[in-house]
Amino acid sequence: MSTPGSVGQGLQLVPFRGLRYVPERVGSLAAVTSPPYDVVVRPDGLRELETADPHNIVRLILPQADSPADRSRRAAETLERWLAEGVLAADPEPALYVYQQDDGEVLQRGVIGALRLSPREAGVVLPHEEVMPHVVEDRADLMRATGAHLEPLLLAYRGHGAPADAVESDVDPHARDNGAAGVIERTVAGSPLLATTTEDGVDHLLWRVTDPADLAAITTDLSHRQALIADGHHRWATYLRLRAERPDPGPWDFGLVLLVDTARYPLRVRAIHRLLHQLPVDSALKTLGDAFRVRAVDGPLPQALAALDEAARPGPGGNAFLLAGGGRFHLLDRPDPALLARTVPADRPEAWRTLDATVLHSLLLDHLWKVPDAPEHIGYIHDAAAAVDQAERRGGTAVLLRPVSEDVVHDLARQGVAMPHKSTSFGPKPATGLVLRSLALG
Repeated sequence: MSTPGSVGQGLQLVPFRGLRYVPERVGSLAAVTSPPYDVVVRPDGLRELETADPHNIVRLILPQADSPADRSRRAAETLERWLAEGVLAADPEPALYVYQQDDGEVLQRGVIGALRLSPREAGVVLPHEEVMPHVVEDRADLMRATGAHLEPLLLAYRGHGAPADAVESDVDPHARDNGAAGVIERTVAGSPLLATTTEDGVDHLLWRVTDPADLAAITTDLSHRQALIADGHHRWATYLRLRAERPDPGPWDFGLVLLVDTARYPLRVRAIHRLLHQLPVDSALKTLGDAFRVRAVDGPLPQALAALDEAARPGPGGNAFLLAGGGRFHLLDRPDPALLARTVPADRPEAWRTLDATVLHSLLLDHLWKVPDAPEHIGYIHDAAAAVDQAERRGGTAVLLRPVSEDVVHDLARQGVAMPHKSTSFGPKPATGLVLRSLALG
């Protein structure tokens, strides 16, 4: 990504004293970790994590109680108890953390630290999606109550290091030794601070970086970079909101992040699907009229998703969606151009107007189906199979989307144009529970 042009400083990542699980006090490190809070959407998935270990991190990021205030209070009490019991403990000195994920196909490495917060207009951290106020409020309540950042955001930046799959002869030996990339590669050659393999077969390793020369190399390198929020828009908005509540400088000026150099370790971009809780698929189809071409497609799900990919075309009118419910799949494509012109706002770039998420929310959800964008009406689900399963069990409709090109995401972010919320799912996402940040520790 390009260098910020309007500020003298780019990314400012500082060490912190990480809170980590004490291995002797838990069943296993894998048993206490979790995906990010917004990926754990199925009740059975939440129960599975809660029962995996009594100290699983979901008891902090997704506490269960009857009211929002009770949930936040329960999380704060749980965190305080775990600290008192020695389940969690702070590392002895501030550090940055090198984090590696490896699923056998995708290798990702990055640096976890406390990043100085900056407004969008500074051009240092670029959001690309809008946020939902009720989610920001929920996360803000949780962070205020616990006084902690419980899971890192995923930020992507473009360094100058060689890609992870580059052959040795292509690598500049001097570039390899400099900056954040050089520190990461040297660090992973040593013994990790912790290593665990989660149920999905992903290996997670963490190293601590405390050497002043290494910290300085990372600081200098990142000071010329800007980053795209790949995952965690609501948590970033929450960081900014909580900082605005505190006029004096302090630990709330920083937020917990994982920075990944996508020149070396490209991220995967996947779609986030919609589950319409109160709209049966038959009702959804009847309301369409001539707005789209509608065709029944055969399953199973992978075959139906392949039909969705084949139907979509670039440019205006190339949108396509797959509806699932009632044991059937229906493909929607070729939207009516006149209806698109009437319903999609014209004051944005074409790349935004032609997004599937834009057309879905403007034409289908708002205009035709009149589905309010509220939790009781719409669920946002990362896994297509889970969305279809919930639609079948609850009698609703799953709307399955295709992933957005990463280039489109970057281009819109650089223009300061926000995509509809929950338009993309970048990954691999960091596991929650490996390292936390307590604001009380500075």
